Amino acid sequence: MPASRNVAFIGLGVMGFPVAGHLARAGCAVTVYNRTPAKAQKFVEMFPARAAPTPRDAAQGADFVFCCVGNDDDLRSVTLGENGAFAGMRPGAIFVDHTTASARVARELFSAAQGLDFGFVDAPVSGGQAGAENGALTVMCGGAPEDYAKAEPVIASYARACRLMGPSGAGQLTKMVNQITIAGLIQSLSEALHFAECAGLDALAVVDLIKNGAAQSWQMENRAATMLTGEFDHGFAVEWMRKDLAICLDEARRNGAQLPVAALVDQFYGEVEKIGGKRWDTSSLIAPLKR
Repeated sequence: MPASRNVAFIGLGVMGFPVAGHLARAGCAVTVYNRTPAKAQKFVEMFPARAAPTPRDAAQGADFVFCCVGNDDDLRSVTLGENGAFAGMRPGAIFVDHTTASARVARELFSAAQGLDFGFVDAPVSGGQAGAENGALTVMCGGAPEDYAKAEPVIASYARACRLMGPSGAGQLTKMVNQITIAGLIQSLSEALHFAECAGLDALAVVDLIKNGAAQSWQMENRAATMLTGEFDHGFAVEWMRKDLAICLDEARRNGAQLPVAALVDQFYGEVEKIGGKRWDTSSLIAPLKR
């Protein structure tokens, strides 16, 4: 990646903080904004960076503005309006949004960016907190090819894989496919582990064997053991997965896709929330089965 880029990063959560750190380590001049100023202050204490009081101030003079916030409304709040990042962006700059949001808001903001003569790339990520910390995220992008071409070398500082999937919104649609897949995998793994225990099998021994065959998955390799011991502190919370599944189900109502398993798993996550698991990670689908 070319050094000496001026970049801004908006949203220093469990994903944004380490990603912004990779940009700083890659030689970028980083300006950060976070709704909670203490997190921005912590960042500037750890990296050679500047904290800005508003998204607009953070974006001024930046070649690239990166963002990772919670949902559509959060995204609009930091991009639009008098103090939003879009008001501070210069013509020719690129806004790269790592929020998992709707394809609708991606297209909305892409259109707004076009009217202001700068680029917008929707670029949700997969890989979780560990992927962000290790610089090994998978980045799914939507937008204009020329904007993606400019952004990709910078994204490479924290990505294992990055690809333009189509026009504006295609990155978010690809992330929906990712979340639909994960939801089904975790539920099936939860049921399989629960069945193994009820059948009197050594569930870990079963996993150690079948992971060498067609049943293998990342979830099995990385979460089966902790699911069995009830450890659900791996980062991506149930409440955020439910937000993502709601986006998937809403989009399916628009495009006519049938998502019976995703809808059912969303209900199961609701059961996890009822037993106190709102902040547990997504592998906690096994918890209601074991009660």
